[in-house]
Amino acid sequence: MISAGDFRNGVTFEEDGNVLQVIEFQHVKPGKGAAFVRTKTKNVITGAVTEKSYNPSAKYPTAYIERRNMQYSYNDDGMYYFMDSETFDMIPVAEKDLPDSFRFVKENEECKILSYKGNVFGVEPPTFVTLEITHTEPGVKGNTATNTLKPATVETGAEIRVPLFINEGDMIRIDTRTCEYMERA
Repeated sequence: MISAGDFRNGVTFEEDGNVLQVIEFQHVKPGKGAAFVRTKTKNVITGAVTEKSYNPSAKYPTAYIERRNMQYSYNDDGMYYFMDSETFDMIPVAEKDLPDSFRFVKENEECKILSYKGNVFGVEPPTFVTLEITHTEPGVKGNTATNTLKPATVETGAEIRVPLFINEGDMIRIDTRTCEYMERA
């Protein structure tokens, strides 16, 4: 059990059957009336963010989110399969449970599988991936005075915006948190 007065960023707890994670918190002690904790919480299953105030003495059960490193193996008919490197168990994850940034993940890459009480609810791709550019238009010489970007397709089939000097066959690093080009690899 955790009391609302002990809330910190990243703490996960259960409330009304929902698993919530504290994103922001603030202890408020008004001049008149009782103190309270103002929080911004995220439902880890649905992703919904809400703001709510709690009584600092209220207690909630702590929720333990399991994060396991697993290798992305393959996808088949809307299901993506991940293999545990130690037990070689295969875990299927529905396409709807994958984040938008998963489009940059190649087969055989390590991802973190998020589960609560054995139910998988999310996938965290690696923070940085290195991919090859498979298609992009050539940059026009002399058109680099500004920080202009052009569309490019990477080997996973995802599209990203890259600087004009990037050509087909170049290897680039992508930040999966922002889904943006970082640098040449």
